[in-house]
Amino acid sequence: MSPQQAAGALSARERGVLLVLCGAIFLEGIDVAMLNVALPAIRADLGLSTGSLQWVMSAYVLGYGGFMLVGGRAADLFGRRRMFVCWLLVFLLFSGLGGFATEEWMLIVARFVTGVAAAFMTPAGLSLITTSFEEGPRRTKALLFYSGTAAGGFSVGLVVGGLLTSVGWRWVFFAPVALSALILPAALAFVPRQPRPGRGGRSIDLTGGLTITAAVVLLVFGVERATHTAPARTAGTLGAGLAFLVAFVVTERRAASPLVRLGLFRNAALVRANLAGLLFAAGFFGFQFLVVLYLQELRDWSTLQTSFAMIVVGVDAVLSPLLTPRLVHRFGNARVILGGLLLASLSYALFLPVGADWTYLAMFPSLILLGIAFSLAYGPLTIVATEGVREEEQGLAGGLLYTSFQFGAAIGLSTVTAVNVAATASTSPTALLDGYRAALWVPLAAALLASLIGAFGLRGRPAAAVVASGGSADHAAEVPASR
Repeated sequence: MSPQQAAGALSARERGVLLVLCGAIFLEGIDVAMLNVALPAIRADLGLSTGSLQWVMSAYVLGYGGFMLVGGRAADLFGRRRMFVCWLLVFLLFSGLGGFATEEWMLIVARFVTGVAAAFMTPAGLSLITTSFEEGPRRTKALLFYSGTAAGGFSVGLVVGGLLTSVGWRWVFFAPVALSALILPAALAFVPRQPRPGRGGRSIDLTGGLTITAAVVLLVFGVERATHTAPARTAGTLGAGLAFLVAFVVTERRAASPLVRLGLFRNAALVRANLAGLLFAAGFFGFQFLVVLYLQELRDWSTLQTSFAMIVVGVDAVLSPLLTPRLVHRFGNARVILGGLLLASLSYALFLPVGADWTYLAMFPSLILLGIAFSLAYGPLTIVATEGVREEEQGLAGGLLYTSFQFGAAIGLSTVTAVNVAATASTSPTALLDGYRAALWVPLAAALLASLIGAFGLRGRPAAAVVASGGSADHAAEVPASR
């Protein structure tokens, strides 16, 4: 290894690969954010009911969350480049189909397949990074740049979505097509071809794939619909999801070539990263949802005003590649993650006394702290969740992490909605404000619990000793457990 590589410098080829993969994760983030902003315009133009509009959002979530583990394992078994390129093409085609939709069913099908495409494309992209860059400073640099781009896509999407929706909501679907059309040839040019992975006689675990997909889809669907359907139906859906989850575990214990090797969960650092990621996503997305409701319902801000107000959260797109690597190098992943989770807790706590006439200056500390918190937590969580994992299971590790994020987001949104509805006695400004204040305790509780989990990662070797060896503070003592 050259001195430049040892210091974390990337070659021109590696920068090209990283640019392509960052473009893809930026695409996924901007796609979701723009659609969120465009939903009211879509409902008005197509005459959709509230239930139908919910399905437009839920279809993507179900496809994305339900197939993530299968997508991650497919990347390991069939080739990461192959899966990345093929499903990027599917993403391009069905995003365009959504732009031409004239009926409710067309839009829902397009969003579901787009979600499935993202579920295969995203873990393939992450595993391309973790297998293309050697574990240590270079991989850390690449992953933190990648995570910052992902967050930046969501933040930029809020503003771009508002601008495009003012022209016509269909452009929200056509813009990702244009971006995909640029990324696809770049991927073919820069991402090196890889030999088809040797499966060593391993068969594809179809039963495991079907049971885990059914489990995740039903659990996410039950959580997503909890505030819109009868409690008995919600309990039935969640019960069925749990039953499929039990069936999946039983299947994997008996399978000769399991979809998910259960021994992977003996890696305590990986388990902590996934649990903390789930709770962090629950708080992050739940809080943003409440802030948007507060600004648009109570304050009567326009979609574009709200988008510009929230863009400050996107500061993590700058901090993740510039500040976070320095902090990780000095303090280790565990301490940086814990710092991010504590800052998120402080952000939510500062917003608890929100008033009916708060100025933007009063909201700003919570929003900027949340952006900083995301930059500290998201990238290092990604590093810890994939460190020490076998190369042939990197796609699976990425799929696990993104499933945790997606499931956490669904839980956070559903829970804050349920608390908000229960605590809002009427549509008066005072009642609305009471509902927001009650629901704001949900992201705070999630962040505090995540911080508690993150604190356990401080055990082990001192950060300086680990950094010197190119590892992470919270993972070093546990790598053998993942083998």
